[in-house]
Amino acid sequence: MLRTAFSIASPGGPHGRLTTFIFHRVLPESDPLFPDEPDTRCFSEVLGWIASWFNVLPLPVAVDCLKEAKLPPRAAAITFDDGYADNFTLARPILRQHGLSATFFIATGFLDGGRMWNDTVIESLRQCRETVLDLEPLALGRHDIADLAGKRAAIHAIIGRIKYLPVAERAALSERIAEIAGATPPDDLMMTSAQVVEMRKSGMQIGAHTLTHPILARLDPTRAREEIGGSKRILEKLLGEEVPLFAYPNGKPGEDYRAEHAAIVRDAGFTAAVSTAWGAADAASDLYQLPRFTPWDKTRVRFGMRLLGNLRKTGR
Repeated sequence: MLRTAFSIASPGGPHGRLTTFIFHRVLPESDPLFPDEPDTRCFSEVLGWIASWFNVLPLPVAVDCLKEAKLPPRAAAITFDDGYADNFTLARPILRQHGLSATFFIATGFLDGGRMWNDTVIESLRQCRETVLDLEPLALGRHDIADLAGKRAAIHAIIGRIKYLPVAERAALSERIAEIAGATPPDDLMMTSAQVVEMRKSGMQIGAHTLTHPILARLDPTRAREEIGGSKRILEKLLGEEVPLFAYPNGKPGEDYRAEHAAIVRDAGFTAAVSTAWGAADAASDLYQLPRFTPWDKTRVRFGMRLLGNLRKTGR
């Protein structure tokens, strides 16, 4: 029944609609701090649903079909943001088991032992043995972290306070949090350059996601161009081929990036870019602001019903 509903809501040809799924991580087992992040069992189950309902295309192929008004019915693509090592070690084998491919958007500044600032915060709270984390010296408040709920609330509050700060300040604050928490965050969370190369050789697609994952709307134009174009150049040198796709960090149109950043992406030589706005792309969609859908539902029916609702949105 759901497949029939998707065929009606997502026809092919000139009236085709493209559903693009966005993931970030796949964990070996459920994480009590982040219960909505899929583990391997959950991810495989979700891929089974997607494969049974949709015609899954590599995102570059889907973009070409969208431009030419030749999308198949129930067209979809799968993407991952940031470049976590578990994308290679866990997500890639499961994708291959299901006969699917995905596009992995890499923040190149974190390859080979780097760590994103938000992960420094998360892992610091995870390791902290105190019941109260006093970040008043950093103007980030005091947080009751005696249980998992407290740690989850603290992580959400701290990341919300730091997210829109300049890149250097963000990184420095997160390292100070680690010191205060008495934590030593891991340095193997992100892919290595060799894993990115092997990812591409195994049939996956690679896209750019800036150098340091900044909020582009908070940068001056020169720095924004360096972040966008620099990640493209690094990946193209690494892979020895063109990297045609880009994903905006954080990705909310008007808040995290603006129309001028879409123009920079186009001028840098990308053929398309994806946001995190909900919706499905159609013939009228801006190829440099394609919407995506974030899975989190735990049951097939809820997942399917929310997907149907997403197909009614254009993301524009």
